[in-house]
Amino acid sequence: MARAIDIDISPLRDRVAGAVLSPRDEGYDGARSVWNGDIDRRPGVIVRCQGTGDVAAALGFARDRGLPVAVRGGGHNFAGNGVCEGGVMIDLSPLNAITVDPAARRAVCGGGTTWADLDAATQAHGLAVPGGTVSHTGVGGLTLGGGFGWLTAKAGLSSDNLVSAEVVTADGKVVRAAADADADLLWALKGGGGNFGVVTTFEFQLHEVGPLVNLGLFFWRIERATQALRFARDFVKTLPADMGVLIAGLNAPPAPFVPEEHHFAPGVALLVAGFGSPEEHQRAVQPVRDQAGPLVQFVTPIPYVELQKMLDESAPWGIRAYEKALYLDDLTDDVIAVMADQLPRRQSPMSFVPVFRLNGAFERVGEDDTAFGGPRTAAYGFNIAALAPTPEGLEADRAWVRSFWQELRPYATGAGSYVNFMAEYEEDRVRAAYGASKYDRLARLKARYDPDNLLRLNANIRPAATA
Repeated sequence: MARAIDIDISPLRDRVAGAVLSPRDEGYDGARSVWNGDIDRRPGVIVRCQGTGDVAAALGFARDRGLPVAVRGGGHNFAGNGVCEGGVMIDLSPLNAITVDPAARRAVCGGGTTWADLDAATQAHGLAVPGGTVSHTGVGGLTLGGGFGWLTAKAGLSSDNLVSAEVVTADGKVVRAAADADADLLWALKGGGGNFGVVTTFEFQLHEVGPLVNLGLFFWRIERATQALRFARDFVKTLPADMGVLIAGLNAPPAPFVPEEHHFAPGVALLVAGFGSPEEHQRAVQPVRDQAGPLVQFVTPIPYVELQKMLDESAPWGIRAYEKALYLDDLTDDVIAVMADQLPRRQSPMSFVPVFRLNGAFERVGEDDTAFGGPRTAAYGFNIAALAPTPEGLEADRAWVRSFWQELRPYATGAGSYVNFMAEYEEDRVRAAYGASKYDRLARLKARYDPDNLLRLNANIRPAATA
């Protein structure tokens, strides 16, 4: 097969309204960069799409020439799926227009929108879409894989709130997926990833949130990890069902509310976000404040947009990264023993272990109502993330992630994992993420919308064999 750099891309330039960049063009290196600095791939051509016509042209160009396709939304994926080697990179970042209808509680955004932009637009009306926890993440990738964060308990996953989508399928057709039009495709987009087409527009249901919310942040030194984790496990079960909870193994931030002598100290944090009154939040977190253990206690109102940005500095653009994840029914004493043993073993102070409480509205969606591959019962999404500025640092903590994950596997809820927290896509892990029945349904839909598996640089679902 001819390398893409050797192929005449002038026909593509003639058909595309947006910029078409070859490796020889100015701006190419900036356009091919993604969040994970460990990813260094050189696509044969980058198409910075201005609309569905550009996406269709790029897909046709790749299809006709047998080239791989990568689709870049926010570029934040750990696996670097937004960029490919030698193929066609479809860059959706110019598609970032947002419209908000506060009366209907609907927001429509382009496939290249980031959560920071969507949050800013919706918060102007005191509304929000459930998103993630790092604001420069793309709306598209997070939503198509599921999407949990601070609002999961209050309003469900990002994908649960997807009302409709405009999709360019692998054959270049533009279709609308909604409850009244191509409902099967909408179902698949709610957790099935980027397997079924390139989503150029998302329409979301909105919820009343903010603009001020409430945050409680508590931090214990690593020496007290076992006691802190046991306390946090028992405490979060007493909270109102709509509060956002994150339990994390991390280093203390160099923030004003952390005593300077404890900046960057390794430890365990408990974060509780409340969306009611400050008084309700104060009452909810008072049991944490009453105990003598936390080194840091920080309880304050905070703008919702700042809550969404709070972890941005922990995941800066260009950091080298790797992760693995699994689901747990509970943080048992055995799980906590593994955590207390493994947390001090990481070498990079940026590596961290966010553990997401999944309950409330998350549980009220039926197991088969969406393609999302996780359990729809109260659970924890357990993520182990290596983040380091150097190749050597990442290599050391990549080994740590794998060791940590392997020790936790006997306590996991089934064999599945969260596809948005996969840096590697072994086929058995993808199948396990969805379970056999849901995977088979997705594979049949894949055969309908992408029978040649053109869109395969993702948590790939292979097309079912057809007669």
